[in-house]
Amino acid sequence: MRVSITGVSHKSAPVEVRERLAFPTAALEEAVGNLKSRDGVSEAVILSTCNRVEIALSCEDGADSELTVGRFLLETRPVTSDMVTPYLRRFEGREAIHHLFRVAASLESMVVGEPQILGQLKHAYAVAKASGALSGTLEGIVTQAFRVAKRVRSETGIGQMAVSISYAAVELARKIFGSLTSRSVLIVGAGKMSELAAKHLQRSGASRIFVTNRTHERAIEMATLFHGTPVEYGRFLGILPEVDIVITSSGAPHFIILKEDMQRVIAARRNRPMFLIDIAVPRNIEPTVNKIDNVFLYDIDDLQEVVNSNLRERQKEADHAERIVSQEVERMMARLKVQEIAPTIVNLQAQLEQIRAAEMEKMRRKLGPLTPQMEEALEGMTRALINKIAHGPIAELRNQAGQPDGALVINAIRKVFHLRD
Repeated sequence: MRVSITGVSHKSAPVEVRERLAFPTAALEEAVGNLKSRDGVSEAVILSTCNRVEIALSCEDGADSELTVGRFLLETRPVTSDMVTPYLRRFEGREAIHHLFRVAASLESMVVGEPQILGQLKHAYAVAKASGALSGTLEGIVTQAFRVAKRVRSETGIGQMAVSISYAAVELARKIFGSLTSRSVLIVGAGKMSELAAKHLQRSGASRIFVTNRTHERAIEMATLFHGTPVEYGRFLGILPEVDIVITSSGAPHFIILKEDMQRVIAARRNRPMFLIDIAVPRNIEPTVNKIDNVFLYDIDDLQEVVNSNLRERQKEADHAERIVSQEVERMMARLKVQEIAPTIVNLQAQLEQIRAAEMEKMRRKLGPLTPQMEEALEGMTRALINKIAHGPIAELRNQAGQPDGALVINAIRKVFHLRD
């Protein structure tokens, strides 16, 4: 049985290729069933996300999995061979297992450590299982990938540090306020980054969200996303005392929040802290605002430095995760090797038992009828002898299964005992 993974990712193919190869969720079960039905394919899993489309197969010896995947993609996706072949990456055996474990552990992701990929892989597994496309070696490898990912999460800090501007803003806000539950937010401007930051803040517990924009219709549209309240652009300074967190991304060419404005606001708040996130370029908030007690102002460069610092720390954790993955690959390979020699062990035991049974029959013919006590004694003695004879070869078979030159020793044992492969 041979395991392989073939496909594309953000590392090997541009988005226009990935989107053509992607499988809609509704079509995934049928696609896996189609793949499983092909000659030589024993098991199949299709992982299809915005950043990767990868097909894992377990095939019978002699089957051409590369040709199978190529034909499958050409028949089921809107692509030509010239369009997709230059971008396909292929892994076999140990490399395939190593790649899958790295994918599950988020070491292959665009943002190392992001948690979404594990959920996507579990969905791919569930679809393949429901389609009857998983039932053996590949299933064991995929389920082990889940355990590897869990180990990486529990033993490293790879997913604990913010590595996006919007999420870094939320992490800083949490450091200032402790908890974001029931905090109120004002979004000034309707940029994508401020929208993402607002989404993260809302998920973290922020309850009231106000939105203002120079185009009021856009403010209403964005406020609807958060079940928030639109505010007239000319009046947003008036509600600042009511909010704890301000996110600005307005395209205004000058400062729209001045130091003197914030001095009045913080006095009205009786010095309760405020967190200001200025992600506009040019900046929306006068930098000297940061000199006011209990006002915490961060601009996009501050946030980027937080992100860069976290990326450096995450890379250190990724190095630790790589070592974990390598350990788990070795364990998986040893397990698969033992599975490969299991038929040899069974054949050896069966052959020795056949010899023992034949010798027992000779003994009965020679000695005549045996008493139950004699029968039991001879059975026990001969079984003990056979077990002692088998112990050495079986232990060596298991030991050699994971060794580089183990095949030579395994073949020698097979020849000595006249065992079939």
